[in-house]
Amino acid sequence: MEDDDYSAAATTLLFDRPIPLLRGPVPAGGSYILAFRSLDSWSAAFKRCENLIKEQCEEGARIGCAVAASNNCKPPWWRRSGGGGDMKEREKCEEREFEGCVAAAMGKCAGFAKDKCSGAFLEARIASEVEGLVRLASMPEDSTWRHLMGLSSLVRIKCCRARDLLNQTRRN
Repeated sequence: MEDDDYSAAATTLLFDRPIPLLRGPVPAGGSYILAFRSLDSWSAAFKRCENLIKEQCEEGARIGCAVAASNNCKPPWWRRSGGGGDMKEREKCEEREFEGCVAAAMGKCAGFAKDKCSGAFLEARIASEVEGLVRLASMPEDSTWRHLMGLSSLVRIKCCRARDLLNQTRRN
């Protein structure tokens, strides 16, 4: 006879919390499209994308720069066979090479991250509630019309590309 454990602790699977959606379904002309809920949510996602790619790039650059510094500062083959060389001098050389390489890479990583994220994020749609909120706000709170007409019937959602929205804000 086997002793099977059917308790909740033994039979319940725990799942990781779901990752929140960057974009959600937004009604648009009888169907739905994926769009960021606001310019703020788009901006936060864009910055997060840039920061993650920049961090990964910088970590890779540090590793690559360490290897390059070691290769650039190793003594020529004919000196290695004679008992090595001055390790202090090689260490100083590696530090100089590494610092110069990392400094050059950090600026490039920021530009690389911006380029990688811009393509996708500038074409993304951002939803904005453009109509109806002004009308709703102008009605007195105790108005019968305000109670009869739900917010969803008053609000019209307009989706536009991030590129277009950013161009509009730059002009204003």
